[in-house]
Amino acid sequence: MCFGTFDNFHPGHRFYLEQAKKYGDYLIVIVARDYNVAKIKGRGPKEIERERQKKIAKIDFVDKAVLGRIKDKYAVIKKYKPSIICLGYDQEVNLKELKSVFLGKIIRLKPYKEDKYKSSLINRKSKALNNK
Repeated sequence: MCFGTFDNFHPGHRFYLEQAKKYGDYLIVIVARDYNVAKIKGRGPKEIERERQKKIAKIDFVDKAVLGRIKDKYAVIKKYKPSIICLGYDQEVNLKELKSVFLGKIIRLKPYKEDKYKSSLINRKSKALNNK
């Protein structure tokens, strides 16, 4: 299982999902809800949650793509009971809290050209181009 916003899907996202798939037979991807993205990042995503979920679901090696929960962010872990959770190299997570609901293995994945394919960088470049 892995998690993300996956706004403006790019090669770094794909690399993250490919790495996660290598750790199991069945990959469940949890797509962040618009409300939670706005709450965490201070701004909403550019693409609505259902569109982001559909894009992830179409990836050939993703077995299931579901929306996260708004109130209980750990409900999907409790429901699907993964044996492994993969986190992005820069994903901010309260590990103590996560370990209180998940007893399996947690793996921190490697970045893919983080100087080029990092969502915050891509968003800044896009914003700069739009302001010209």
